[in-house]
Amino acid sequence: MGKADLSARAVLRRAIGGQRRDVLLGAALGACHQGGEALVPVLIGLAIEQGVLAGDPAGMLFWLGALGVVYIGLSFGFRCGAHAGERAAVTAAHLLRIELVGRVLASEGGADDGRLPGELANIATEDARRVGAATMALIVGTGAVVGLAVGAVALLRVSLALGLLVLLGAPLLLWAGHLLSKPLERRSETEQERAARASGVAADLVAGLRVLKGIGAEPAAVARYRGISRESLSATLRAARADAWQHGVVAGLTGVFIAVVALVGGRLAARGDIGPGELVTCVALALYLIGPLSEFPWVNAELAQGRASAARIAGVLSAEHAVPRNESCVSEATARRAEGRLRLRRLRYGPLRAVDIEIGPGETVGVVTTDAAAATALLHCLGRRADPDTGAVELDGRALSALDLADVRRAILVAEHDAELFEGTLLDNVTVAATTPDTGRAGPDAAAAILASGADEVVRTLPEGADTAVGARGRSLSGGQRQRVALARALAADAPVLILHEPTTAVDAVTEVRIAAGIKDIRKGRTTLLVTSSPALLAVTDRVVLLHEGRVHAVGEHAVLAQEHTGYRAAVFT
Repeated sequence: MGKADLSARAVLRRAIGGQRRDVLLGAALGACHQGGEALVPVLIGLAIEQGVLAGDPAGMLFWLGALGVVYIGLSFGFRCGAHAGERAAVTAAHLLRIELVGRVLASEGGADDGRLPGELANIATEDARRVGAATMALIVGTGAVVGLAVGAVALLRVSLALGLLVLLGAPLLLWAGHLLSKPLERRSETEQERAARASGVAADLVAGLRVLKGIGAEPAAVARYRGISRESLSATLRAARADAWQHGVVAGLTGVFIAVVALVGGRLAARGDIGPGELVTCVALALYLIGPLSEFPWVNAELAQGRASAARIAGVLSAEHAVPRNESCVSEATARRAEGRLRLRRLRYGPLRAVDIEIGPGETVGVVTTDAAAATALLHCLGRRADPDTGAVELDGRALSALDLADVRRAILVAEHDAELFEGTLLDNVTVAATTPDTGRAGPDAAAAILASGADEVVRTLPEGADTAVGARGRSLSGGQRQRVALARALAADAPVLILHEPTTAVDAVTEVRIAAGIKDIRKGRTTLLVTSSPALLAVTDRVVLLHEGRVHAVGEHAVLAQEHTGYRAAVFT
């Protein structure tokens, strides 16, 4: 089955099938436990028959000894079965989380389209946990079915009528519980969707809290979250009502069923059709049946919630790729041999119209756009986050679509202006991608990248220097400090082709001039594309390309264009 047609049922099958050994072990031990529980009333009845009615103390002691052995087996079966079940549930959830994270981080992209980060986190945690819990529900359900079967056989031994009553009534009770779980499944899916949406919005608001305070938008943000949170609360309450209704109705039906079994057994004893020991067995079995029968509402609820969560997981795993992977292409370690010759050939994508740009190996080229959407479209094509509608982006004479996608990512690094930092130290953030390909050229060390990006000033202000923790998303740093650390990370990666998008928008003019010189120096001999309107950065480029209305409008040196081209002056200096 391909990812495109992945369904909720397929996700559940994979989660359970992947833990087949533990599921089978847990189910077998659970069945032994429930079967042993059902034998307890039978052994007690036999002990009464032998010791009290037949006056055989040795026989009574034998059956009591057998009862003790059964209880030892019950203890072992419950403990080991529960351990196997929990291990299956936790491992299944863990593997699903790994698969979800792998899909979200996959080079092809597409899994995060239309989903907030918090929503994806909710799917990878709560939904994965619920699907994993379905394995435990299956184990518990198997044990309950075996317990009912053993109880029914024992009652058949006592009375044909009692045995048939259980064998015919239990399936009807299970069918009723399944029907009652349908509304819960639908409402659980809605509940999870609303909860994930609320989590996503909350994470989004927290990430932009500083900006919201700066523009005085806290009331609007609070109102937005309050509305979404209320929708989530309403969905949760509806699901809770469906859950309570299902449990209540099934518990009532179960009580009626047990009462009927006890009533029939009592009438048989009153007529003398069964003896006192068999009556004790009958009543005890009726009480025992409450246990396995009461498991079924929980099992149905867990499976219903698991199916709803599996559907959401399937939606992420089967999300359409933003760019297709070329399965016929064999990785040629492009990143290790890339010269850095970049060409855009008649490129059309979004607002871009027949763009032709050629960049030689080791060149530093600036690109100025009069439309922010054109810059975004250009970055998407260069980083192969999207394929152009027509035309091509070529690296060393080969279209990116013909290269292995992982190699493209290693050869071309697109560092966007809003790149996030990771939790950890400043140095950890800088060196996270500093793995230089085996090209015969030594890449810059972290200190050189920090110096070139102007992040050395940041280091000097921190209490523990580069070993200072920057917090989640670097929130302990200012906007300008985060931008310089992100730039240092991009420079330290030493990619054959580096594309920087507005890397100095949050720094002062003096620092910007210093950073421009640092980029030019550290990227000497490496292809660098600066998508920016910063005069300081454009001044260190070999040439500049001006894109206007999605087309190449002018090409030349920064100083010449600034002096002779009115449109260029308007784009850069105003």
